[in-house]
Amino acid sequence: MTQPIRFHSRRPRGNADGEARDVRSLVQPGRVHSSVFTDGDVFDQEIERIFHGTWLYIGHTSEVPRHGDYRTRRMGRQPVLMMRGGDGQVRVLMNRCRHRGAAVCEGDAGNTKHLRCWFHGWIYDATGKLVEVPGREAYCDDFDQDAMSLAAPPRVGEYRGFVFASLNPDVPNLETHLGHAKAMIDLMVDASPDGAICINAGVHKTVYRGNWKLVGMDGYHVHYVHASVIAAWNRDPDAGLAATHRGDPFDDESASRTRDLGNGHVMLDLTAHRLSHYEQFSDMLRKTPGGEEYLSRMRGKHGEERARLLVSLAGDPHVGIYPNLQLINNQIRIINPIAPDECEVIMFPVLFEGVSQEINALRIRQHESFYGPAGSGSPDDGEIFERAQCGMMAQVMPWLELSRGLNREEHGVDGVITGRISDEVTQRGQMRRWLELMSAEGEAR
Repeated sequence: MTQPIRFHSRRPRGNADGEARDVRSLVQPGRVHSSVFTDGDVFDQEIERIFHGTWLYIGHTSEVPRHGDYRTRRMGRQPVLMMRGGDGQVRVLMNRCRHRGAAVCEGDAGNTKHLRCWFHGWIYDATGKLVEVPGREAYCDDFDQDAMSLAAPPRVGEYRGFVFASLNPDVPNLETHLGHAKAMIDLMVDASPDGAICINAGVHKTVYRGNWKLVGMDGYHVHYVHASVIAAWNRDPDAGLAATHRGDPFDDESASRTRDLGNGHVMLDLTAHRLSHYEQFSDMLRKTPGGEEYLSRMRGKHGEERARLLVSLAGDPHVGIYPNLQLINNQIRIINPIAPDECEVIMFPVLFEGVSQEINALRIRQHESFYGPAGSGSPDDGEIFERAQCGMMAQVMPWLELSRGLNREEHGVDGVITGRISDEVTQRGQMRRWLELMSAEGEAR
């Protein structure tokens, strides 16, 4: 059985006088106080106001294709499961027996037509309905078994197979929450000629001793944390995926951009750079079994211009959908905060429906090469996050600088804020939403 995550908030808590911090004073234009990343009281507020207060990504419908398939997930500190019932519907249910509160589903994934609470034997079907109570005759006549189904989060929604839920009944609808990020999900899903992705290739998990807000969407670090990867690409720029990185997409003089899409959703937009390498990438695909058919189907379905975009991006919008979902390279990534200085990251390789096994195998190998436990990039990220967390414990001059590119931001008529690839537009966008949700300006609670 998978060991449950143990949640705990570490010291320090509050300010020097032992009082809880007013979070509104912790985020200022171009800088943020390091206690946002280290303080236990701030972390507890984040769990309640963000992870228990807005929409969270739960999983993808392709993870539970059959009746009785389930995946266990977390919404902040609260355990849930995503399960497909006999009626074909995918539900999000609280992983908690209605009798005495024990978890009814263990492990990360599996298939069962019935969920049995091991405490007292109450049994639920795959829709969450209570179907058996041992010793039913011991209950009063007014005991309503039909009213004792597994509870569900107050709000559940789906967009193109991506299942979201919220513990807050008063959140705006999912479409409003996603905003401009909907088009980014489309870029991933539409890269499949069938318009469908499949999340069944396994998972990479990592836990690092750093704050959850450190994960991803930083275009500034690549030349330093991943210098060896850049050097390897440059040594053989015509081989494989390296062909799409010729010219360095993370150089400020490149056409790559950082974007704040609103609602905390941010992206590293590599579109222009990837399009400029369409020919190299499509040549690589043509040498892969099924590649020519894939390119032909994409042109036939989307037209030449849209197909070039989708093929060039290869299902990688490189977007963070606030607060716990990232679509980066060949993966869906879930962020689970555990403590102020501890975070779990779960990474699911994304496969395309309607393509050859060889194309999907190439996607998995590319994922493993950077993000696997022996990958060239992800272990470096975990290391630098832990070093950052360690350094932030120093409280002399505690403000962190997030002003890079602030003076050259471009504000679009659609509300999207754009900067160069190394600009901290993404960090400012995330912290702006953090402050909205953590203060009275956030969503109704």
